[in-house]
Amino acid sequence: MKNKVLRNAQWATLKKEKRKVKKEGQKQRKKEAEALGDKAPPKQIPRTIENTRESDITTVDQDDEEVTFDITHDEYESYFSKTYVPKILITSSDNPHTKTIHFIRELTKIFPSSECQWRKRSSVKKMIESAKERDYTDVVVINEDRRVPNGMLVSHLPDGPTAYFKLSNVKLTKDMKYKNIIKEFTTHRPEVILNNFQTRLGQAVSRMLASLFHYDPQFKGRRAVTFHNQRDYIFFRHHRYEFKSQKRAALRELGPKFTLRLKWLQKGTFDTIEGDYEWIIAGKRHEMETSRRKAN
Repeated sequence: MKNKVLRNAQWATLKKEKRKVKKEGQKQRKKEAEALGDKAPPKQIPRTIENTRESDITTVDQDDEEVTFDITHDEYESYFSKTYVPKILITSSDNPHTKTIHFIRELTKIFPSSECQWRKRSSVKKMIESAKERDYTDVVVINEDRRVPNGMLVSHLPDGPTAYFKLSNVKLTKDMKYKNIIKEFTTHRPEVILNNFQTRLGQAVSRMLASLFHYDPQFKGRRAVTFHNQRDYIFFRHHRYEFKSQKRAALRELGPKFTLRLKWLQKGTFDTIEGDYEWIIAGKRHEMETSRRKAN
């Protein structure tokens, strides 16, 4: 059919008929199930990536002695022992553009005790050495491509480790559903939720992300940040919650929101030439992605 209007109308009619047939089938199956009662066949559960997930041999057991030893002797043990308060330096690639600048400014509102400093053509190594001298505990570098943030480097000081994440789907606070939501930002320290980091690699990444926040949240502010790991992607969300009753709570997304994917994890501080990589995706990408039901 050459006429676009008639073609669209015919397609809409066809979709409507399909929905009608589907709905009638659902009603019929529901009636049959009610008539059969306990003898009704079990409800079919659709196959999804989540419920068909393959087990990973590196999944950790929190009660395992080796895992406990690793946790108590890694680079973040002093943070979880509450011996220091995190102090974060956030910077960017050279000559950042508008969206990257706004994104970095919003990150300073997310991470407590964080400061923004522009690179001014300094190398990452020089920035890290300077941050060590000024007693920063972590350095976060936001990279951009085509005026859009596309990478995040996190280096724990003074001795590492360092991780680089691909950054995507960045949505600033001003682009969220609610207008003027930036006014709801408070200076209260947020609660941190780390979800589904179940493997050794996931555990290392989760402890790195947790150490960017103060270990003592201020519950009065009702702020919560979430890092949700799903199929090797880490989804970040920032909410404010309000208790409607003893059983129900309402969530209001404040923003920003973005997605991370780990590209490499390196021992020590940033060194792409002589650095010792604990994990790297380059060269293993297709091997890792042979099964979508397996994730780190």
